[in-house]
This record gives sequence, C-alpha cells and structure tokens, in this order.
Amino acid sequence: MSDESQGHEDAKPQADAAQKDGETVTPMQADDLDPMAALAADIEQLKDQRLRMAADMENLRRRTAREIKDAKSYAISGFARDMLQVSDNLQRALAAVPEQADDAADNGLKTLIEGVELTERAMLAALERHGVRKLEPKGQKFDPNFHQAMYEVPNTEVPNNTVVDVVQPGYVIGDRMLRPAMVGVAKGGPKETATTAEPGPSPEAEKDA
Repeated sequence: MSDESQGHEDAKPQADAAQKDGETVTPMQADDLDPMAALAADIEQLKDQRLRMAADMENLRRRTAREIKDAKSYAISGFARDMLQVSDNLQRALAAVPEQADDAADNGLKTLIEGVELTERAMLAALERHGVRKLEPKGQKFDPNFHQAMYEVPNTEVPNNTVVDVVQPGYVIGDRMLRPAMVGVAKGGPKETATTAEPGPSPEAEKDA
C-alpha cells in the first residue's frame, strides 16, 4: 500500500512539471494560421518581384536600343577615317596647283582642277549623309576637345587662344570626335572672351567609344 502511495506521489510532481512546461510554450497566433494573411504576404512578395523584373527589363531595353543606335551611327567610323586621308590628298593636290593656273589658257588643266574639286565636294557630301561633318574652327576659341594646337602665332589683334590657322581640318561623326583639327592659335592678344564654338563630342560618348 505504501509503495502505491509513493508511486502516486512521484507521478504527481512529474505531471505538474509537464503541465508547467506546457504552459511555457507559446501557442501560434491566430494570424499565423490565417491562410488569407499568408496569401496576402505572398502576393506582396510577387508584386515586388514583378516590379523589380519590370525595371530590369526596361533598363535592358534602353541599353539595347542605345547600343543598336550607336552601332548604326558609328559603324562606318573606321571607313570614314580612311576616306579622310583621300580627302587630304585631294586638298594637297589642289594646294599644289599654282594660283595663276586658273587663268591659264590650258583648258585641260582647268578641267582637271575642276574635276578634283568636284570629287572632293562629292566625297564630303557622301560622308555628311552618313553623319560625318567637317569642322571649321578658324576664328573660334581653341577647344582641346576637338582641336590640336600645332603652333602659336603672335597676334595682338585677336583674343588669346583664338584659332587663326587650320593645318588639317577636323571631323566628327555624330557627336563623337573622328579626327581633331590641327590648328595654329593666337598668342599675346587680349584676354579671351566667351565665344560660341562648334559642338564637340560629349564626355559620355568619348567613354562609350
């Protein structure tokens, strides 16, 4: 009898302990078990993912469109640069002709000169149709973005750093520099003033180039 009583007394503390331990376990909140709340959370997560994906796709679309545009605009850069050498040779040929040749009685020479001039104009016109433009910097303020100074000329009549001579013309394709103009600049004149210069290549364009 005493053993049975002792067994009940030993079991009671264990039951009390089990009950106490059970009370310390925090049951899940009702909201955590609500399927509608879980579904709403999933929907918000999917919306966020969709917005991020849409932003990534838009960035990709813009980048692709810019690359396609650049490829179309600047695909002939190498060819155009080579053709500029032909233009330089035509200009040198014309420069080598004596000035009095225009008044000469030799009609064959006149025809030859006119043919060279016509060829050069036609070639530059063809390049311009493809976005290549010749720079005319004479009289403008020197700009290192698309001018290359070859020498300085003492001149007190024009503002300092004004382009007074063009040794070799420069060209741009679109908004990118194709070849800088080689120029002579004035030195010793009055302080330079702000003047309107030809638009040169933008920094972003030079970076992409």
